[in-house]
Amino acid sequence: MRHNKSGRRLGRNSSHRLAMMRNMVTSLLDKERITTTDARAKELRKLTEKMITLGKRGDLNARRQALQVIRDRKVVAKLFERIAPRFQERPGGYTRIIKLGNRQGDNASQSIIELVEEEFTPRVRKEAPVAQEAAAAVAAPAVAEAVEEAPAAEEGGEEKA
Repeated sequence: MRHNKSGRRLGRNSSHRLAMMRNMVTSLLDKERITTTDARAKELRKLTEKMITLGKRGDLNARRQALQVIRDRKVVAKLFERIAPRFQERPGGYTRIIKLGNRQGDNASQSIIELVEEEFTPRVRKEAPVAQEAAAAVAAPAVAEAVEEAPAAEEGGEEKA
């Protein structure tokens, strides 16, 4: 049993799997979009997100750590100079997986993994309109009751006098 063992084995031994992931992350950062199986894409997303986060740090140690995974210096330069600045304001979620369907030969589920291109806009939490209306509805009757009671008290006082 594989209790508490994270990650997919992808039918390969550890060295083959590591080499395959290094090649795939290099290709993804170079081409910015590749087609692969669903399981590989999900594993590739983890490594790619880590590499882009290193690129956002931008220091020498981060570059050396990226070079341990990405073996092509040109791709590392592209990561640090062009890709990482695009995602500077984005807190994560640099990749997108789009499912394509099954491959004809072996019926393996295929997908495209690509770098996200649209601008990141941070979401500002707003109070729900229902909550604002409810607060106004609670406050409005209290004010209306106070206004109604004040003239009634004056009228009652005028009748007694």
